[in-house]
Amino acid sequence: MEDLNSINKRPHKVTLLGRRTCNLTGVNDVLSFDEREVILETEQGMLMMKGSGLHVNRLTLDKGEVDVEGKIDSFTYSEQASMTAKSESLLTRLFK
Repeated sequence: MEDLNSINKRPHKVTLLGRRTCNLTGVNDVLSFDEREVILETEQGMLMMKGSGLHVNRLTLDKGEVDVEGKIDSFTYSEQASMTAKSESLLTRLFK
């Protein structure tokens, strides 16, 4: 019998074009973003993107898709942090 968590997971995929455009799937939440850093909660753990002039062009959390443009310097994954389950997303805090 399969675990219910594995059934509900969306595939996580990162497509990077020329270090300028990044399309991501399997995104659960956007925790923070500014022009130097974007932090996402994905199906594969926390993802921190660093660069300059970063801009979130498209955000469709119901489909788990995010598009980011700008000069992308690095991607760093870390394990799912328990604090993210307790914290609110940036968008939730903005629209209170």
